[in-house]
Amino acid sequence: MIWMTLDTWIVVIGVLCAVACALPGCFLVLRKMSMMGDAISHAVLPGLAMGFLLTGTRANITMFLGAALVGVLTAVFTQWISRYGRVDSGASMGIVFTSFFAVGILLIVRAANHVDLDPGCVLYGAIELTPLDTITIKSFSGWIVEIPRAVITLTAVLLLNVILIVLLYKEFKCSAFDPELATALGINAQVMHYVLMAMTAVTTVAAFEAVGSIIVIAMLIVPAATAYVLTRRLGMMLALASFVAALSAILGHASAIVLPYWAGLDGINTAGMMAVLSGLLFCIAWITAFVKEHARLT
Repeated sequence: MIWMTLDTWIVVIGVLCAVACALPGCFLVLRKMSMMGDAISHAVLPGLAMGFLLTGTRANITMFLGAALVGVLTAVFTQWISRYGRVDSGASMGIVFTSFFAVGILLIVRAANHVDLDPGCVLYGAIELTPLDTITIKSFSGWIVEIPRAVITLTAVLLLNVILIVLLYKEFKCSAFDPELATALGINAQVMHYVLMAMTAVTTVAAFEAVGSIIVIAMLIVPAATAYVLTRRLGMMLALASFVAALSAILGHASAIVLPYWAGLDGINTAGMMAVLSGLLFCIAWITAFVKEHARLT
C-alpha cells in the first residue's frame, strides 16, 4: 500500500463532507425526519440538470443554486402535501422525492447526450477524482498553492453549519425536542424547520459532487444515529457524530486501499467504503450500548 498526497486530499475531502453532513443530521434524527435527508439528496437531481440545461455550462454556482433551490422546495412540498393532502409525512416524502428523482434522472440522461456527464457518478460520486479539480491560490509572499475546489466548498459549508448551530443552538434544541414549547417561548418552530431544511439542502448539494446522492444519506444519518445511541445530551451528540463521521471517512479510504490488495480485487469505491465503515461503527456503538444497558439491569 502506497499513500500519496492524492490520498491525503481524498481523506480531507471525505472528513469535511462527513462532518458537514453529520451536524444537520443530528437534528434530523432528533426530529424523526431521517428520511428527509434521503428525499433531499435524491430530489436535488433535477436542480443540477436544469442548471446545466438552462445555461449550457457546468458552472458550479449555477448548478449549486439550482440544486439548493430544489432541495428547499422538496421540504416545502413535502410539508404542504402532508398538511393539505391528508397523508402522513412518510407518504408525502415518498411522493415528492420519487417524482423529483425520476425527473432528475430523465434530465441527467438527456444532458449526458450532450456533455460528459455520467449518471453513475451522480449516484455514487467520484471522490477519488475530486483532488484533481484544483484552484490556484497565490499568497502575498509569492507562494502558489493548489487546493482542491471541493475542499474550499465543503470547508465553507461546514463553517456555515457550525456558525448557524452556535448562533441558533437554543432555538434548534427547543424546536427539535418540543416544537409546541418553542412556540410558547416565542421561537418560531416553523422558521427553524425551514432553516434546518435549507442547511440540509445546501450541505447535500455541496457533498453531492464528492460522494453522490446515495452515499449522502449515510453521511447525514448514520453518524448522528450512532451518537444518539451513545448519549442523550445534544452537545455531546453533535461532538460524537462529528467524530464518528470523520473516523468513517478516514477508515473508509484506508479500507478502500487495503482491501483490494488483501483480497486481490481490482478496486473498491472509496465513498461506498466510507458508508460501510459508518455502518460498522454504528453496529459497534449499538452492541456496546446494549451490553452496558443489560449489565445495568442485571
